[in-house]
Amino acid sequence: MTNSFVFRSSDIRKLASIFGCKPKGGDTYVRFDVGKAERRLAVEIYPHIRIGRRHGNLISVYTRDAHLQLHFCSGYVISKMLGEVTFIGENSGKLSGLIIEKDGGCSLYANVDRSLLSGDFTKLGPEVMMSGVALSLTDAILEKQGKAPKRMRRRAQNTG
Repeated sequence: MTNSFVFRSSDIRKLASIFGCKPKGGDTYVRFDVGKAERRLAVEIYPHIRIGRRHGNLISVYTRDAHLQLHFCSGYVISKMLGEVTFIGENSGKLSGLIIEKDGGCSLYANVDRSLLSGDFTKLGPEVMMSGVALSLTDAILEKQGKAPKRMRRRAQNTG
């Protein structure tokens, strides 16, 4: 079984543009050194590797203090306005989002119930609200893949 999303050279060019750095290539991965001296991180994208019994993609983030991974990325959303990329993974109605800022910031939201994206954020506690707001940018990816909640698909169709 393989992952349906595949990183292509056009994706790498788009990511390089938002990160503001040139990708460095290895045989099986692409690396971006993102951010400034005090807020620096490395993002490595493995477009097609073996992960257990399956093949798919892997995104690794290395910071001074942490190592984060997103297995089987379903897609990504670039926000030029925010200067960030949100990589998303979806499995059985749960979302994980890895957000990389061009200035070297990084956030991870894991195992988030997809229904939070289509609900009323004002009814959520502030601890939970952040994940819903941060991952709501990914509704276009989920809609395109036919994985968005029905309410979200209707809202997207009505806006445009």
